[in-house]
Order: sequence, then C-alpha cells, then structure tokens
Amino acid sequence: MSKGMMNAADEIIGRPLAQGLGDQAALLCGDGTLTYAQLDAEVNLHGNGLRALGIARGARVLFLMDDSPELVAAYLGTLRIGAVAVALNVRLAPRDLRFVIEDSGCDAIFVDAHFLDLYESAVEGMASPPRVVLRGKPSSSPYVGHAEFLAGQSDRLESVPVDPEEIGFWLYSSGTTGKPKAVMHPHRTALVADCLERELFGVKPGDRVFTTSKIFFGFALGHSLMGGLQCGATVILSPAWPEPKLIIDTVERHRPDIFFSTPVMYRNLLREGAPAHPAFRRIRHFVSAGEKLPESLYEDWLELAGKPICDGIGASETVFLFLVNRPDDSQAGSSGKPVPWAEVRLVGEDGRDIAEAETPGLIAIRTPCQFVGYWKLPEVTARALRDGWYFPGDMFRFDADGRWYHMGRGDDMLKISGQWVSPAEIEACALTVPGVAEAAVVGYPNEDGLTRIALFAVPRNPEADQAALAEALLQTFKSTLSIYKCPRTIRFLKQMPQTATGKMQRYRLRELLRSTAS
Repeated sequence: MSKGMMNAADEIIGRPLAQGLGDQAALLCGDGTLTYAQLDAEVNLHGNGLRALGIARGARVLFLMDDSPELVAAYLGTLRIGAVAVALNVRLAPRDLRFVIEDSGCDAIFVDAHFLDLYESAVEGMASPPRVVLRGKPSSSPYVGHAEFLAGQSDRLESVPVDPEEIGFWLYSSGTTGKPKAVMHPHRTALVADCLERELFGVKPGDRVFTTSKIFFGFALGHSLMGGLQCGATVILSPAWPEPKLIIDTVERHRPDIFFSTPVMYRNLLREGAPAHPAFRRIRHFVSAGEKLPESLYEDWLELAGKPICDGIGASETVFLFLVNRPDDSQAGSSGKPVPWAEVRLVGEDGRDIAEAETPGLIAIRTPCQFVGYWKLPEVTARALRDGWYFPGDMFRFDADGRWYHMGRGDDMLKISGQWVSPAEIEACALTVPGVAEAAVVGYPNEDGLTRIALFAVPRNPEADQAALAEALLQTFKSTLSIYKCPRTIRFLKQMPQTATGKMQRYRLRELLRSTAS
C-alpha cells in the first residue's frame, strides 16, 4: 500500500491476521463460530459481490440487518472496496427509514428478510429505490438473494488504498434531540480501535467481548466490531433485540470476559438478578456508556457483582469513549478520566478554558477517531467542529483529582435564579427515594418567562400512590438540595421516552409540558 495510505478493514482484521491469529475464533453467534481467516474470506466475498453490483468507491451501502457474521463481513467488505458503510437502526419507522435512504443517496442496501415489509413500506412510490441484497430469501425481482449475491465470487481481494481522511463509514445519530444526522467518519478512525480494550482493560487474543447494544449504535460498532476484532479477541454477536433474559442466556452460553452495556440495560439486568449468576461473576470488567450511570445503580451492582461498572462517555462523533473509569480507579457518579489518546478541555461562557476544579463548562474533545462532519449540514458541522476540537454541547465539571462529571446537555442545563443547575444532580437525588425507578428533569418557562424545573418519574410499582410518592420526593428534595434546585412540578409516567438505544429524549418531555400547559 502506498506511503500514507490505508484501509480501515485492514486495520480492523489485518492486524490479528498479521499476528498469526487466522485460526483464532473471531465471531461467535448462536451455534456458529467464524475464525479470523474465515471472516477475512467472507469479507472478500462480500467486497467482490459489491463490485459485481457496480458499487463504486465512495458509494453508500446501507445495512438493515440484525447483528450477524454476514453483517460484519458485508460491512468490512464495503470498507475494503472504498465504499461507505452505514448500519441502520432496525427499529426505524418507515418514514424515518425513507428519510435515511433518500438523505444518504445510497446505491445499495442489505436487508434481512424479516425487515422486508419495513423496507417496502419505506420505499413505496420511490422513483429510484436502491438495489437490495436480501438475506434469508432467494433472488426474486427486483431483489438479489444473499446466496446468489455471493455465488461465484472470489475469496481473495486487495483492499483499496485510501487517504486516512477519506470517508469510510457513517453513523446516524440516535435522535435524542429530534431528526437524526449522518455522522461521517474517515478511515483513520480505525487506527485507535483497540486502544480502550487493550490498554485500559487488558483485552488480549482469546478473550471474549460482548456488547449488548446493536452494531448500528457507535458503542457496539466501536468496541465490538472494530475494537474487539482489532485486539484479536472473540466478539460475541446476538442477533435478537436485547432483552435482559436473552442477554443472561448469551452470557451463560458464551462466557464473555469484558461486557459493554448501557445504564438502562444494567438496571434491567439487576432486576433479573443477573449479578448473582456465575457467568456474570466471572466477567473481568463491566463498562457502561450511552448516558450517565446513576450512583445508586453503580453501588447496587458493585455490592451484588463484586466488581464496579466502569462508566464512561463517548459519542457517535468519536465512536470510542473519550472519558472512562478504570477498573482500579472507579468512582460512582463520575465519567472517569480522559483516555490517553484524547485531549479534553472545559470551556466557559466567555470562551476561555476553565482551569478551576468544580466549575461547570462545555466540554471540548480532540481525538484521532473524531468525525469530519455531518452529511449535508455545514452549519451544524461548523458549530460542532471548531479549530479541530469537537464540541458536543455537554456540560461537565472536573474535580481536584482529575475526574470528570457529566452534568447533562448544555441545552438541558438550567439557569435558575442566576445559577447553573444540573438535571443529573436532581435526578440522582430523586432516585434515592424508594419507589422511584427512573427520573428525568427538564426546564420549562413559567407565566413570567422564567425557567422552572419539572421532574418526570416512573414508579417502581405501577399501582403506587402517586400523591404519596410525590410528597416523598418533595421532602427529599427540600432536605437535600438548595431551594432553587427543587422541582416545582412533578409528573409520573409509565415509561420514559427513549431512543432505540436507551437514551432519554428530553425534548419529548418538554413537548409533554407544553401540550398540557396549552
């Protein structure tokens, strides 16, 4: 390959192959195992199949598929030929899927047969729908069956050399604030794929890695498909949508060494008694991301599992975590410390860097794995990327020991009586009240236009006396928080509005307040 050129597929699976790990298991899925050598051959078959379809360098290829060896091979095959891989949320509504298909201008889409009705609803009436490779059914016009797509293709393929800044894959943001955006990542993102697992968690060839999130989510894409494989580890795939009992069964069956999940899933696993299972107790490290891990959940898991959940934070724009707690240096409520390969700073309202501990500000990140922009959104890109630094819009503070604490989205932070108020602080207080399962805080304008605080809560018992629970919350707030931090409004919900990946959709809570006020 020419000097300075690379290909993300070679970084991801080329490294373990160069280490002589061809016979090592790369993927476990149900009863099936695929070695690194077998995966490499499958990647080449899919890359050659895409070329036979006429897919050119830079063309977008979408994947509406469950997590599977076929998805991994097709995704890496797309990278190998210099096309752009885009894994999709399989729970998109038809109109949202149509938006993504039209927004991306894709040339092809891989579809699992049980998602065909969703796809057909999405493209109904579309003048020029993309070419479809259908997994799970034979070819039938206008679709190409997956088996026929691979038939006659060679299992040998040289990667297309690309500039490290050339776009390799997109992630569609999960929509916590509304319409999703296509986050564009260059091939260089894969250069640091294994750093977190290898350097901070000691993952080595032969270890098993399991991420409960699906591959369309950056957490799983980065730390399983990319990081796990680049480490030479064995990546566990679970095709079905993640449910606690299924995850417990998967852990008992495949016995992972490192386990990546989200706060909402850790909470659900705790309810199912997962930490008591021997297969969970043998896991070396638990890692969490996606949203802030409640302190009470951290403490309950530590007590029952005997090991901490290492909370961290990343983004679709960085793929990998840029803050994380280490196994030997973990603290409840903290997002941890910056990873060695990322620069992190805090910026005040005046645009100057904050050097004093315990002072809230906007976080800025500079890392080798950050994105290059949002597709067709230059103004949004300019706000997020400034002088090489990524500003996600999140408020943080750091303490004297260098630990960072997530205080919520900058646009979720509330200024009450001239002082910044963190929704996360109030939510953590609410979760100390027995009977409260989930809590979320948003701001709303009162009749004078001043911002006031509203708390939404989900009771542990749906039949609970809501008036008594509201009174318990108010008393806890008054005894714990400064008066200006105490919510004036408390509402109860059966469940919180969330994205498919478990992130809170606070904008929908604000919409609920507006609709009931009008």
